[in-house]
Amino acid sequence: MRTRNHWLINHQIRSPKVRLIGENDEQIGVVTIKKALAESKDAGLDLVEVAPNAKPPVARIIDFGKFKYQEEKKLKKQKKGSKKTDIKEVRFSPFIAEGDFDTRMVRITEFLNEGNKIRIVVKFKGRQMNSKPFGYKLIEKVILKYKDRINIDMEPKFIGRHLTCVISPISKTKIKQNEEKEKKDNKNVETKDKKNTGKKV
Repeated sequence: MRTRNHWLINHQIRSPKVRLIGENDEQIGVVTIKKALAESKDAGLDLVEVAPNAKPPVARIIDFGKFKYQEEKKLKKQKKGSKKTDIKEVRFSPFIAEGDFDTRMVRITEFLNEGNKIRIVVKFKGRQMNSKPFGYKLIEKVILKYKDRINIDMEPKFIGRHLTCVISPISKTKIKQNEEKEKKDNKNVETKDKKNTGKKV
């Protein structure tokens, strides 16, 4: 099977007939390959087979360099649109030092900025299992830090000795909406306070 980055052009096309598309995207119809080649030659362009599996194959009169550029651009756009979201994992211990905690928060920020989901894991060892509340408090601290820019895909829960939570970034549009809502709410509170201050006792 032919790959997306390889097309037959001009005399490479073997089909005796093709459904021809003109240089201005007009539908010319089914013609012999000889006529299609003559049409493309008169236009000073190439004959490119764009749909080899059609019956008959579809060929287009176009500059091959331009066509190839357009197709590669489409392919890159499709790949970008279908980019797989990675799940990154950041591990904590229930009694993590402040410096180590800050380092992990920097990593979480980077992962969120890249659009990745994050699995937050608090790993308990031995007698630490008797201090489960510390794990929940730690995850709560992380969530509060990013509360306006994340979704909680999985609430904190224990899987064996690991307290696990999954978060993902919300869209930039949603973040902007949240910021605007917060500004509006603050403005309403200020207006209300001013009105209350102005009331006679």
